[in-house]
Amino acid sequence: MPPKAKKYLGQNFLEDKNVLKRIASLLEIESDDEIVEIGPGHGELTKEILAFSPKKLSSIEKDADLWPIIADGFAKNKAFSLIKGDALDILPEVTPKKRNWKIGGNIPYYITGHLLRMIGELPNPPVLAVFTVQKEVAERACSLPPNMNLLSASIGFWAESSMGGIIKKESFRPVPKIDSAILIIRRKKNIPEDAAKYYETMRALFKQPRKTILNNLSDGLKKTKEEAADIIKNAELDIASRSQNLSVEDILNIANKTPR
Repeated sequence: MPPKAKKYLGQNFLEDKNVLKRIASLLEIESDDEIVEIGPGHGELTKEILAFSPKKLSSIEKDADLWPIIADGFAKNKAFSLIKGDALDILPEVTPKKRNWKIGGNIPYYITGHLLRMIGELPNPPVLAVFTVQKEVAERACSLPPNMNLLSASIGFWAESSMGGIIKKESFRPVPKIDSAILIIRRKKNIPEDAAKYYETMRALFKQPRKTILNNLSDGLKKTKEEAADIIKNAELDIASRSQNLSVEDILNIANKTPR
């Protein structure tokens, strides 16, 4: 009998086979693909991914009680490897540094925001990511002005986001309190240069969303109000605007106009 879900790890196992098959198909798997899976659990999605015969599937699992289930279940598949550990700690080390790769999984709710931001800041982000996340998180990730937020601005720098469908809470065991959604993140063909500069500016602008971008930029980048005002005006934006009204291009413009 498989071990019970651990609440402190945010485990809600997706059991709907139709949804699992859809997630795997949305990864657009080809024979030369290297794929990373976050949180394989009992291997429900792992099985569907391997059915498409990728070149390599590396599944990262934190829960030691699940390691034997995963290892034994897929030991005969030469494309499969189990990586034992916390994705938040080891993802930068285990993902391909140069070649294209993809990532998928049923992400524990408590690490979703952190993980999505981390993926975007990797030196070589995936060309495609397909995740099961809370419905409200997927909606935030896909937001555009006038509803921009830290998550959508973070993903928007390097990728385009869309929703691949709603997943009813009854599709999971144990049943969570809210519905989930399939979040699709597709890497842009041309990612802007100087990611560090963009993310630093982005974090400053969204530090306190209820404040004006003038106040946030001044506080976040340790600029005087006059210096911050000049930067925003040079970017041809209104100093009284708020972060939720900014597009990715606006944030890039502010970052490029900011002296370092």
